[in-house]
Amino acid sequence: MVTTVSDPEIGHTFLPTTAPSIDRTAAELAVGQLLAAFGVDADSEIGVNTPRRVADAYAQMLTQKPWKFTKFPNEDDQHDLVVTGGIEFTSVCAHHLLPFFGTAAVGYRPTQFIPGLSKVARAVRMFAARLQTQEGMGRQVARYLQQQLECADVGVLLRAEHTCMTCRGVRAQGSLTITVATTGALQTDAAARAEFVQLASMAGRAA
Repeated sequence: MVTTVSDPEIGHTFLPTTAPSIDRTAAELAVGQLLAAFGVDADSEIGVNTPRRVADAYAQMLTQKPWKFTKFPNEDDQHDLVVTGGIEFTSVCAHHLLPFFGTAAVGYRPTQFIPGLSKVARAVRMFAARLQTQEGMGRQVARYLQQQLECADVGVLLRAEHTCMTCRGVRAQGSLTITVATTGALQTDAAARAEFVQLASMAGRAA
């Protein structure tokens, strides 16, 4: 991790090293083998070009470029809950390798620092760019923001449509999965948790 500091802005440039690197050549070979197992002629247009296209598509969904998380001193002594909603994301289900997509609402109670608001959205998208479950993604975003903002109370509400449920199996078109991940008082205090969920739901509707 490369760290830069300037007054009054504090910034950290993050390389998403927790996400695995992608071997594009191996991915193309694997997709070609899968297509062959499905009876696709290796010499057809699909057999020749689809392995590259699929590898490109997954690489795009699972790769996050380095970016700078910026935070600022909490000079106004703001300690009430702040919620940002309508953050769109796309991720990939680790169980079926199919996309799930939706919106996130993120809340935090500032202590020493407040973030640049766009960096909240970038944090969501950073953790979306990997193979995982929706539940795991919410927990990762919450822990990350808790650490970077040095605050105890963070909440992440995710609403997503899973194509592994809408396009296969039960094929429940239009169904949504909602998960909530919280830390600190937003997890242990019923009133604080209810406040976050209410504001997160309002932020989602407004978006």
